[in-house]
Amino acid sequence: MDHKIFQLDNGLRILLHQQDSPITHACLIVDVGSRHEQHGKFGTAHFIEHLLFKRTTRRNTNQILNRLEAVGGDLNAYTTKEYTCIQASFLNPYLDRALDLFEDIIFHSVFPEDEMEKEKGVILDEMASYLDSPEESIMDDFEDLIFEGSGLGHNILGLENDLKAIEKEDIKTFISQHYATSKMVIAIAGNYSEAKVHRLANKLFGQVQVYEWDHAEEEVQFSGNQHKTLEKPINQVHYVLGSTGYSIYDERKTGLLLLNSLLGGFGMASILNLNIREKYGIAYTIESNYSLYSDTGLFSIYFGTDEEKAEKALKLVYKELNKLREQPLSLGFLDRAKTKFKGQIALAEENRMSMIIAEAKNLLDYNRVVSLQEVFDKIDRVSLTEIQEIANELFAPEKISSLTFVPED
Repeated sequence: MDHKIFQLDNGLRILLHQQDSPITHACLIVDVGSRHEQHGKFGTAHFIEHLLFKRTTRRNTNQILNRLEAVGGDLNAYTTKEYTCIQASFLNPYLDRALDLFEDIIFHSVFPEDEMEKEKGVILDEMASYLDSPEESIMDDFEDLIFEGSGLGHNILGLENDLKAIEKEDIKTFISQHYATSKMVIAIAGNYSEAKVHRLANKLFGQVQVYEWDHAEEEVQFSGNQHKTLEKPINQVHYVLGSTGYSIYDERKTGLLLLNSLLGGFGMASILNLNIREKYGIAYTIESNYSLYSDTGLFSIYFGTDEEKAEKALKLVYKELNKLREQPLSLGFLDRAKTKFKGQIALAEENRMSMIIAEAKNLLDYNRVVSLQEVFDKIDRVSLTEIQEIANELFAPEKISSLTFVPED
């Protein structure tokens, strides 16, 4: 594996994935997200991600945005419930320019009041746009239902009143408490020597002061076996059902990832798509999803369909879930599912930005990079018995919750 990993004196870790390409993909990931926000301050982590591009002690907004675009590069960012990620793609000669920009926006942003007010308006528009997409908002609302009362139980964008009330001091406090250098990873996929990256990282980040981690992980509360229906100004029924799953550290996660893939994951040949959409012409979109967190997970199935078809679609979904609980898969079917899943993973690694972000998260979560062969080996070890045991645990009626969006009368 062409990986080099080293750590600076302030705790910040650097990952170099050496690849022979004229294009470099790099990211800086902080191990903090929306689940770490306080009640009344929901939306802080995502708000900070926006503000990082607005002004530093050295650059104004235009200078930040043009720093990489001027040389044909790309700069972006996103926030999840457990991570904040800054990412960039650029030609190889501009690595120092990209890393210098990372250091500037992460450690020297000034969060001006005028920019804060403008970005609040931008995020409020983002919230409104999001609510216009029920197939997206229902997934987050379902997660809120399952994890109600915990940090996982609120939307990453936050709440409108919370966002409006966030002040500059709240931003500074959140960063001082959570942006620990020991919880940061810079990952680079490009054609560089270890010596060059080490020298550049020390030059740009070596003088950054040590930020201490000041956060105790909460104990997540689960709200299982809930069934909720909401009226919305929509034309179709949107339905999601599911239950809590396994965390990133649970060995059973591989089996559930495989089960998700064969049941309703990526592609058109999944069990749900073939046996419901294709066979009966019900539900334009039907899929399953598995979200993994540091201490739990969430497995869900979503479909959208016409109101008169919703009941039949739901019965067909439960029919497939019950078959998985009651009848073991054939060995041939499982082998084909493994082959398909491994192929999908391998193809995903062709997206080098996704690859380097995944490797950076590996370093944060496991303190090492998990190889593709190791992932394949774990998939190969999943047995017929394990798949059935997982199905029986997760699809038991007493564990399943649901959320339905129905058209208003």
